[in-house]
Amino acid sequence: MVKPEKAVWVEIKNIVGALKDIASTIASHEGNISHIEQIGSGETVHLYLEIEGVGDLDKLVDEIDGLEVTVETNTVPTFYQVYGKRVIVVGGGAQVSEVATGAISEADRHNIRGEKISVDTIPLVGEDEIAEAVRAVARLQRARVLILAGSLMGGEIKNAVREVQERGIRVVSLNMAGSVPEVADLVVSDPIQAGVMAVMSIADTASFSIDKQKGRRY
Repeated sequence: MVKPEKAVWVEIKNIVGALKDIASTIASHEGNISHIEQIGSGETVHLYLEIEGVGDLDKLVDEIDGLEVTVETNTVPTFYQVYGKRVIVVGGGAQVSEVATGAISEADRHNIRGEKISVDTIPLVGEDEIAEAVRAVARLQRARVLILAGSLMGGEIKNAVREVQERGIRVVSLNMAGSVPEVADLVVSDPIQAGVMAVMSIADTASFSIDKQKGRRY
């Protein structure tokens, strides 16, 4: 299905059955919830809903707004419309910083030409911690490419890399010690260049393909 350009932002009473009422109303319009997030706590909470297959979104919003459990309903641009595709950078603080510099600079170059690419970073230490962060990338909405920035990664991290690759996430690795570079889609020695090349690989306004560079080292 085509990605929706609008999402539903609804404040509801934090009571048992509220989500069921919202979902039932969406189903009555033959809508499918492609993404949902709950924000906040207390007497009311907010739901962010991306919905596919609805012919008349305004009518659906009016019906949701009329439910007893609803406090207020609005439409907002989707996260994809606002933030676009995501680059995720995981690893050591110094390396993450350098990779982010390259990625942000390159994303800016494409974003001023109409792209939407965002960069998320987290500095981490420890094999288990990094491996879990890598696996979590496959659960992040809009994530397209992961950059592993460190001086030594292997073991369970290598297994995690293979898992996210099976989910369609491309993995760029710095040229580091350990077994991660053996399985990465692309290995780049310079951290700034790694950030640049990762962004180019997902930009519609670039002609760089990781598939054609797979297994190569720079």
